[in-house]
Amino acid sequence: MCGRTSCHLPRDVLTRACAYHDRQGRQQLPQWRDPDKYCPSYNKSPQSSSPVLLSRLHFEKDADSSERIIIPMRWGLVPSWFKESDPSKLQFNTTNCRSDTIMEKQSFKVPLGKGRRCVVLADGFYEWQRCQGTSQRQPYFIYFPQIKTEKSGGNDAADSPDSKEKVWDNWRLLTMAGIFDCWEPPEGERLYSYSIITVDSCRGLSEIHNRMPAILDGEEAVSKWLDFGEVTTQEALQLIHPIDNITFHPVSSVVNNSRNNTPECLAPAGLVVKKEPKTSGSSQRMMQWLATKSPKKEAPESPKKDESGVPQWSSQFLQKSSLPTKRGVTSGLLDRWLKKQEKEEEPVTKRPRS
Repeated sequence: MCGRTSCHLPRDVLTRACAYHDRQGRQQLPQWRDPDKYCPSYNKSPQSSSPVLLSRLHFEKDADSSERIIIPMRWGLVPSWFKESDPSKLQFNTTNCRSDTIMEKQSFKVPLGKGRRCVVLADGFYEWQRCQGTSQRQPYFIYFPQIKTEKSGGNDAADSPDSKEKVWDNWRLLTMAGIFDCWEPPEGERLYSYSIITVDSCRGLSEIHNRMPAILDGEEAVSKWLDFGEVTTQEALQLIHPIDNITFHPVSSVVNNSRNNTPECLAPAGLVVKKEPKTSGSSQRMMQWLATKSPKKEAPESPKKDESGVPQWSSQFLQKSSLPTKRGVTSGLLDRWLKKQEKEEEPVTKRPRS
């Protein structure tokens, strides 16, 4: 699934990141609709507003379907047939749409049949992995691999605090396939909303979660998905499948709270490990003694270094306690050890100073 994203680029930078070629091969920048509704954020959750790409033909009947616009939409599709006055009263979750049931559920089948296909824009998305041996979950930030490009101009200008946002000019946005709909409430303005299509996770992400967004990798895939005027629904659905061209890193648990909106949300962080309490000298001696008396166990193999550069999974990073798990065998031994210690470690009478 996908339940949290980041899209913090300023509007002008986001626009440049969405440059494309129209049907005549000319490079274009998408135009905005309702630009004031765009709110950059490092931590976007369902029911918030996110920028999406779609064909200009959805709003202008005479437009070329290859031309694009950007419009902020509500995350969580509200079907056009919804009768209540408050979209939060929708009885089912439409944050994501499974690719294998998209043609079975009316909420998704109807807008898809109308060509209401969109591309959800993000720096990347977050996913949580359950940590083996703990109740904690490790969050990850997942995104396209980035290619560093040299920028023109002096290095001093690029390093100044005022230009920090410009470093992201060359960031490749994650482009996720989605469907949208338009709902008109009994009173008030119409609401555009979307769902992210999900597929089975690729091999690289399967250890973190079993589902992932349907990512459109490359300009051609994005163009075909958006161009409902030339590309049929069945042809477009051929683009919906897992891809392996992604990378990720662990991030801080600060992202767990959707109210936190800081760069720390997507900054690399250490993996969660099971912490051992600090022990005193006598406790350490006791554990050493118990280890010699307990049945011997084969020491777990330390994780081998992955020469291919593929990230190790969190289950290999988790520390395993050396303490025995069975207490029945050691309880009697512990009592005898304590009695022995009482005899051996009686306080020595202080000698008078000479």
